[in-house]
Amino acid sequence: MQTSVECPKRMAFGPCGGVRDDASCEVDARPCPFAQEPAGVVAWDGPVASRAAPRSRLLEAAGRGPVVLTDLTVPAYDPGGVREVVEVLAGSCDAVLVGEHQDRPDLPPTVMAALVADAGGVPWTTLACRDRNRLVLEQELAGLSLAGADGVLCVTGDARAPGVRPGVTQVFDLDGTRLAAMAAEAGHAVGVPEAPAAAPRHLRPARLVEKQRAGAHLAVLNHVGSAAEVAAYVRAARELGLTIPVVAGVAVYTDERSARVLQRFPGLHLDGDRVEAVLGASDVREAGIEEAVREAHELLAVDGVAGVNLSGSASSGGALDGAAVKAEVGARIREGRR
Repeated sequence: MQTSVECPKRMAFGPCGGVRDDASCEVDARPCPFAQEPAGVVAWDGPVASRAAPRSRLLEAAGRGPVVLTDLTVPAYDPGGVREVVEVLAGSCDAVLVGEHQDRPDLPPTVMAALVADAGGVPWTTLACRDRNRLVLEQELAGLSLAGADGVLCVTGDARAPGVRPGVTQVFDLDGTRLAAMAAEAGHAVGVPEAPAAAPRHLRPARLVEKQRAGAHLAVLNHVGSAAEVAAYVRAARELGLTIPVVAGVAVYTDERSARVLQRFPGLHLDGDRVEAVLGASDVREAGIEEAVREAHELLAVDGVAGVNLSGSASSGGALDGAAVKAEVGARIREGRR
């Protein structure tokens, strides 16, 4: 498969999750080449993954019942901060998702995985193609095997916003689908993202099935407006042959700033009425926690959803306060599923 010269991320197996509602690109507002009519899913043209999923605590837990995956939000370049946040989250989730950010560089994924594991967490480590060529991605995959990563979330990666590190080259040597195939071949448990609410929505179920064919063992969904939308998406994907576990996104916010950040990402949708109800409550923190727990229970009731991902910073009060919020949400979800 030749990389699309029209895509600024050089994707071959698009569309990415950042396509805007008008089918324009998140990078420079050009029409997304994968979303134009006649649009169709780009089929995976490499070897179809046949090996069983490797040992993974998160995947094994998903086989027994609903799981909670929690975004890890930590101060940059702060090993002590990583330990403190992981210790706050201890017992409230089955694994933590170590993210990568276009505007906030951090320690290498291998180091982050080792720090999380050393603090007693179960790290699922995001590996993005934005800042790494194929060779460095291969090195990271080899290193993550030694660093205690329970799994790898393979993403193309957000393009950097205008004005953010303008002198730094964005690589995009691969896209997330090809990286997923590499990670599976390297023996990792592989997660992939998908954005059910991003344009073109009708292609999203088949796109996830192609990622499964490339080697994915787990799907992590971005936010959508309702559990009914998730149900329709998962049902359509299952009808096309999806068999891997699906983890649905839960937005966690307890103040204006943590809510608005989630609302501004392209391809991501929250229920605006529910957001405003939380922000207008007399106790916004408690209302935000209750709303996240409510959304989680709705999503876990969807046939085919194996877990939830507590996503977002949760609080503008800092990493430890955000971790405390997500720990409370996770604890209430786990209590409610017993």
